[in-house]
Amino acid sequence: MIEVKDTLQNQVPNVTFKNVSFSWPGKKELVINNCSFSINKSGLWMIVGKNGSGKSTLLKLINGLLKPSNGVISNLANVGMVFQNPDHQILMPNCRSELLLNINKKLSRKDITNKINFALNKVGLDGFDKRPIHTLSGGQKQRLTIACSLISDKNFVLLDEPTALLDSNSQLKVLDIIKNLTNNKRNPFTALWITHRLEELSYSDAVAEMKNGSLSDWEKPLNFHYN
Repeated sequence: MIEVKDTLQNQVPNVTFKNVSFSWPGKKELVINNCSFSINKSGLWMIVGKNGSGKSTLLKLINGLLKPSNGVISNLANVGMVFQNPDHQILMPNCRSELLLNINKKLSRKDITNKINFALNKVGLDGFDKRPIHTLSGGQKQRLTIACSLISDKNFVLLDEPTALLDSNSQLKVLDIIKNLTNNKRNPFTALWITHRLEELSYSDAVAEMKNGSLSDWEKPLNFHYN
């Protein structure tokens, strides 16, 4: 069972799993096993875990791409997604057209331009509105996908190993951008970040480990010990 409600912009997202399990059709093995947790505060939340532990499946359950086999998902959030490889989600030939594709309301030309400039500024891509996509670096493309979530008024963004394909400099830029967005108290913004890079955990407000389809309790990064 899934309960999904739209949220008002500037409202803190709230996502709760209650005894959620998931298995693929025709398979007995549980990919998600009696998983219960809640994310009800803005901030940067991170999940770490080995390959096959259920991390990506968890994100697909949150954004509604999959339905649980058992349990209840309560989702009071406007959910966006940032993939590991930005080329898998960027569709248009330049930055402006990609952002236009993600504006989900009717606006005047002036308001559209202001909204595009605002989103690009937030991700450190000022003046990139006419830049062709093929001229962007991997890190710049990833920042553009974050801008697409912002311009579509998402307040809860799922990031599936967003720095896995980036060099260390681009990795830090993406981390800093997400951290700054989640620290904005006037416009509550929540990010759930899947990672395999343990050095990224220090940026988070809370960390949990995904293991055998279940999620551990949330802990402060200084108290977290990866098993």
